[in-house]
Amino acid sequence: MDHVMSVVVKTVNFIRARGLNHRQFDSFLSDNDIHAGLPYHTDVRWLSRGAVLKRFFELRGEIGQFMEKKGRPVKELKCKEWVQDLAFMVDITQHLNTLNTTLQGRNRVVTQYYDSISAFKMKLSLWETQLSSGDTTHFSCLTAVRPKAPDRPDNDLDKYKDKITDLLREFERRFQVFSELENKFGFFRSPFTVKPSDVPADIQLELIDLQCDSAMKDKFGSVGLDTFYQYLVPGYPKLTAMAAKVLSMSGTTYLCEQVFSVMNNNKTKQRSRLTNKHLNDIVKCAATQDLTPDIDALVKAKRCQVSGASSST
Repeated sequence: MDHVMSVVVKTVNFIRARGLNHRQFDSFLSDNDIHAGLPYHTDVRWLSRGAVLKRFFELRGEIGQFMEKKGRPVKELKCKEWVQDLAFMVDITQHLNTLNTTLQGRNRVVTQYYDSISAFKMKLSLWETQLSSGDTTHFSCLTAVRPKAPDRPDNDLDKYKDKITDLLREFERRFQVFSELENKFGFFRSPFTVKPSDVPADIQLELIDLQCDSAMKDKFGSVGLDTFYQYLVPGYPKLTAMAAKVLSMSGTTYLCEQVFSVMNNNKTKQRSRLTNKHLNDIVKCAATQDLTPDIDALVKAKRCQVSGASSST
């Protein structure tokens, strides 16, 4: 599959990195009534890679014709097996991009990331079983270019099934720590349905009291996970402490990367007089954008001066 990506990147760079080639390719697409061209490829961004692969697959016919005219033919585009590998890459990166998107955003807790990862692992198991039996239902691009029976070999999907198996094994390895936290996550997600015997002994009694507290049960149904546990104080100190540990876990690097992006967007060569203090204040505002000021408290803290009144000496 690395060979597939290298051919795509080399071809896209030939078209996009040179202004003349880019303009000529866009003109060629326009003549064929196609108005969306190739996006740039950014190697460090997985979402960018998926977008490039998908668009390359959609324009593979036009790309092949254009490269022929340029004297740089892409012989792989005439190979049915290579195009089939490309289609599989497009499908699996689209699935991974969907997962990647669900792992981004603010006001999310680690258990929500865990749920997304668990769901994707189940999907991988499903795809592994389906590909083993020749079913490509969830791989639309692969289905479109796969030879029709009886022209296709019996084992044409074996290598793709092996790739899914390797990917599932890698997910199991990378997210092994989640399985060690399953009990804590189970309590945190569903405190009113988890069995007291499944949680540590030191919080079992508090959990029973909580599950019999109808007011807290109503509150749980009306607020989110990220805010519910603040209502447990001070009646359930041990449950609150356990919930605080889960809430303090950082599920992804999304927020950190977002803050760095804010810093890079503000600290430019054109803003040479921007001091470190001002930059620090900007980053703080970006990191705490969900906070709202208490206007009433701020106003009360200020001393009002009546216009025209004489000040005492």
